[in-house]
Parts: sequence; structure tokens; C-alpha cells
Amino acid sequence: MPLEIQDVRTRKDLRTFIRLPARIHRDHPRWVPPLYAEEWKYFRPGKNRAFAFSDAVLVLASRDGTAVGRIMGIINHRYNEARRETNARFSFLECGNDEEAARALLCYVERWARAKGMSKIIGPIGFSDQDPQGYLIEGFEHEPTIGTYCNFENINGFLERAGYVKDMDYVVYHVDLTRGVPEFYRKIAERAMRRNVCRLVEARRRAELKPYIRPVLELMNECFRELYGYHELDDKEMEALAKRFLPVLDPRFVKIAMSGEEVVGFNIAMPNLAEGFRKAKGRLFPLGLFYILRAGRRARQLDSLIGGIRKDFRGRGVDAILGSSTMVSAAAAGFRFVDTHHELEYNFKVRGEMEKLGGNVYKRLRIYGKSLSTEKN
Repeated sequence: MPLEIQDVRTRKDLRTFIRLPARIHRDHPRWVPPLYAEEWKYFRPGKNRAFAFSDAVLVLASRDGTAVGRIMGIINHRYNEARRETNARFSFLECGNDEEAARALLCYVERWARAKGMSKIIGPIGFSDQDPQGYLIEGFEHEPTIGTYCNFENINGFLERAGYVKDMDYVVYHVDLTRGVPEFYRKIAERAMRRNVCRLVEARRRAELKPYIRPVLELMNECFRELYGYHELDDKEMEALAKRFLPVLDPRFVKIAMSGEEVVGFNIAMPNLAEGFRKAKGRLFPLGLFYILRAGRRARQLDSLIGGIRKDFRGRGVDAILGSSTMVSAAAAGFRFVDTHHELEYNFKVRGEMEKLGGNVYKRLRIYGKSLSTEKN
């Protein structure tokens, strides 16, 4: 049957776009459904501020009236201007085992990007690195973390045969908590505390975290602005991100380093909630929230989400204070290991820290790239 490619134009189209992955992944045991209420906000210009400084297109592939694939094309002008790049992005590509649909969707977004003057396309990556990015290329057997792609292996082959090559890899470490904090790491932390390098803040309730959220996000901007793919958050984005994540943070695994009244470092982790999201099937009510909270209580995998240290406090033991405190709290709560989430392949300093803690790379994700300057579709 012939393949039809069309933009998402109506609310019905958008519903099809949002719901398609659940059908494609219905027999995929590791796939984690999103929360549909959040999806409706993310993909609508009136609800997602990123559309204010980005061009975007949502596309569906159909056969005989049935959707078989989808993709989103993005041009983040603010990021491009800051980096002096002319890159487009693709994200949320879903096509099951249909390589023809994958190729057609990619070609559509490539033509769209070229018509807007872009010279390269990379993906999967969303508006920012707060969105899912990178397809899994190693570690398919392991539990994913929330907010990452859980793709079939075949999509990597589809991309390579469509002319895409590696642009950047992320590695994920498995850190065993059953061995305790390494002695040398504990001693570094103790020495830094004796020298009053920083003061460690450990909240007992979410409400106690609220005053620190904005300073943490501002420090995140400062720490990450030069990293691959990072998109600096503006005031409204910080506010939206705080509202999105504060309700699900577990205070036991939020560690903040202070010097005087200034945040100089942070480490944020949370229990793996994948099984709860699967049972919730995209909805918080009537039972979805219960399933997610229960999954957090039962989890034995702690997902490290994000961390950073102000430049002038690096190399002074702040990392050991934050890391050892997180490990102690996690072990006390019955967690067996930490999944370090995405670490840039070239970020050897952070990778060295993971390896000092006995971490082993057990997953790898890839962002692909393709030149648009010469090839015609």
C-alpha cells in the first residue's frame, strides 16, 4: 500500500501522533509510556515555551488511513545563534519495523530543514537536553530511566542506511551500592567537610527544597552552557521545569552544597519509576499516581538525574561530599545500584569520577548527524 506523509494539522492528528508509540511498542517489555497530559502540553505551541524561539513540524506517515510512523523536526534558533550553527534536529521518530516509513519521514524533515537554510540535521534530540535524546545502541536488556528513549535496535540500522553517522555518544554507568562508599572517596569528603569547603543541605520534605530550585537551575545554566546540546533556560523555562519536577523529587536524594548563601553544587537523583509508569499507562488518574509512587517505594535502582559544581569549587572535594552523601542515603533506603543517566562520551572528568566509584558502562546512546548542504532528497 502506498505511504502517505502529512503534517499534523488537527487535534485528531495530534492525538494520533501522541498515541502512536503505545501501539508500536505494545509488545516491547522495556518501553515506558509517557504521561499523556504532559505530551499534550509539550507538542502544543500555546503550552510549550520552546516554540517561541524554535521552528517545528510534526509529521505522520500513514498507509490506508492507519498511522505507521511519526517524527518531529525542530530548529532551535536561540541555540543556533548562541553556537553559530545552522543545525536542525529530528526527534520522536517512531516507525516500528517499517524502514520505508522511517526513510520517508526523515527525508520530509530534511527537505523542510534545507528549505529553512539549515546545513546539518542531528537527532534524536528535542528542543533541549531536558527532552529525550539519543537512541540506545547498547544495553537494551536494562531498565530505562524516565525521559530517555527506549527504542528498538532496528532504528539504528534505518538511520545508518539513510546516511546518518555518529555525532555524539552518551554513556551510562552502573554503580554498585552494595560495596559501600569507597574508603578513599569517603576520606576526601571528610577532609573537605573539616576544611569547611561547603555546607551540605539535606531536606526532609519537598517544601524545604523549594527555595533552592531556582538557584540550582541557574547554576545548571552556568555549569552546562558549553556542553554539547545544552540549551540555556530562561526565567519562564526555569519556572516550568521547577513545577514539573518538584512534585516527584524525593528529598532524600537531593543534595545541595552551599557556600554562605550561595549554591555551589548539587546532585539530584530519584528512584527508578519505570514499572509504575508502565502500569499507569499514560494516566495519573484514577490509579496511575498510586502505581508510580508504589514503584518508587519498591525500586532498587536509583537514577542519577543531574549534578553540577560551580567552576571555582571544582577539585576541592565538593563532588565527594555530594556523591558519598547520595550513596549513603541510597544504601540506607535499600537501593542496590545507581544508574548515572547520560554522561557525554568526551566528559572524561565526570567519567573518571564514576570509575573511581567502581562504575561500569552498561548502556550507550547515540545522537546521529547528517549533512544537508550537498545531498538532495
